Formats: sequence, C-alpha cells, structure tokens
Amino acid sequence: MELRQLRSFLKITEVLSFSEAAKEMGYSQSALSVQIHSLEQELGVKLFDRLGRQVTLTPPGQELVRRAQPILQQVDELEGVMHDRPPAAALRLGMIESLCKARMPQLVDYVSRHYPHLHLTITIDSPSVLLDALNHNKVDLVYVLDKPLYDTKWVKVFQKRENIVFVASKESPLATRKDIPLEEVIRQPFFLTEKADNYRLSLDQHLAARQLALDPLLEVSDTGFILDMVQRNLGLSFLPQYVVENSIYRDRLQVLSVQDFRMYMYRQLFYHKDKWLTQAMKLFLSMAEGEQRNGKRKNRLKISPEKPL
Repeated sequence: MELRQLRSFLKITEVLSFSEAAKEMGYSQSALSVQIHSLEQELGVKLFDRLGRQVTLTPPGQELVRRAQPILQQVDELEGVMHDRPPAAALRLGMIESLCKARMPQLVDYVSRHYPHLHLTITIDSPSVLLDALNHNKVDLVYVLDKPLYDTKWVKVFQKRENIVFVASKESPLATRKDIPLEEVIRQPFFLTEKADNYRLSLDQHLAARQLALDPLLEVSDTGFILDMVQRNLGLSFLPQYVVENSIYRDRLQVLSVQDFRMYMYRQLFYHKDKWLTQAMKLFLSMAEGEQRNGKRKNRLKISPEKPL
C-alpha cells in the first residue's frame, strides 16, 4: 500500500468523481483508476460502487476513509518535523453568510496574530448544502443556524438558541410601538434573504399556517446590504438578532415588538464523526466553545498560542 494511493482514494471520496479527482491531482483518469484497482486488490475488498458516473463508497471504503485520514495527517506532521518546519495547516469552514459576518472577524484577527501559517477557506451556502459537503469531506467544520439538526454521521459540538426578529429603522413609525399586529408588519416593504433553509423558510411556513403571506420588495443573500436598506428607512427585514447587534448600523436599527410572535433558530457547529481532528480544527472548536462559555475554554481542547499548527 502506497501513500499516493491513499491520497488518491481520499480525493475521490471528497469529490465523488474519478475524472474530477484525476484532474485536481494531475493524473490521467486511467492512471488514477489503476491506483485504486491496485489498492483494492491489495486489500482484497471493493472500495467504490460505480454506476455510470455516480461513485459511492462501499462499507470497506467508508472504513478506509476513517483510518486513512489520521495516517496521512501524521505523515504530513512527520515530514514537517524532519524538514524542521511546521506542517502546512489548513482549515475548511462551511458557514451561512450571517454567521460568517458576525463571528469570523474575531477568528481571523486571532489567527493572523498567533497562527500566521494557517490557511483558512470559507464556503458560504445554505445549511443543507454545507452539511452535504461535510458528508463528502469537502469542508472540515460546518457552522449553521437552523432548527435542531441531527445525524448519526455528525458530531454536534454545541447548540445555542438565537432569536429571529423583525427589524426596522429607528425612524420608522413602527419603531416606538409595542405589540404591533403581525398582519400590519408584513404589509410593509421588506428586504429578505433568499428562500432556502432556516429562518426564511420558517417565516414563510409560519405565515402560511396563519393564512398570511409576505411579498418582499427585494431578496438577497447579503445581510449587510439588507440592513443598509433598513437603516435608510426603506423597509423592514427579518433576521437573526445577532446580525442586528453586530451590524455597523446597530445604533440606527430597532427590533420590533410584534404581537404573539416568537421565533428561534439554533446556532450549531458540526464535524463528521469519522474526521481526524487536526490542530486547526481543534483551534476553531476551542474558540467556538470558549465563546459559548463566555470566554472560558474547555480544558480538553485547550491550545496554547505558542504551539505551532
């Protein structure tokens, strides 16, 4: 068994395509197929089921993923020690847009000061797309806001409830009122995130259950742009409260008091149960859990800033 075979195998499991894996690794597709065929013969098992262009892992293939990842991680660390250099460190995060804007500036500032060799890659998408990427090893960690999510393939690091609120400019006539009827609120012009998972979907479902509907003036994924429009008193929006509180416009915004209306979503952080926890992943987990405990980090994931990644 050769390391290059294991690297090729893991790349295929990441992209679920022999042709795409070959392209990314600089092999011909036939050369990559020969590597995997040789690996299967040596192990005496079938690693992939191939039906046309669709590639899925067999149970032995799933077990090899679990065992191969820590092996290659340790090899990379050993090569760094032998060459008297810190091993290359990378962290692939999957996040929804609102969490990225609210939480990432602090992480980037910390990493730039203490771990300058760490390479961060952030994928912004909906929770369902990001969790699918987690299942296919395209991201290391997924940080989303949604209803409570569960799967035996994932480890949930934490879950924290967040308020989802209607927000207006402080210049809006609604800003100073209490217990505003929901029917009156949704008649206003609205700037909303696009229809997808999480809070926008939950709002549409809640309104439909009350035989109501909201026709927004504009739909866009950029919450910063939305709040810019709201603070100009051009309309209302419906967003996580942490987005409002972290906005540069927070002093010009007002969370509305809406009669008989409460909505919550849950901030959740996941990694795959078969994923080898790299130092970079432990760093993010430590910071995230520390945030959950008001800056007090769990000892079991404590990382010294002096320890190289």
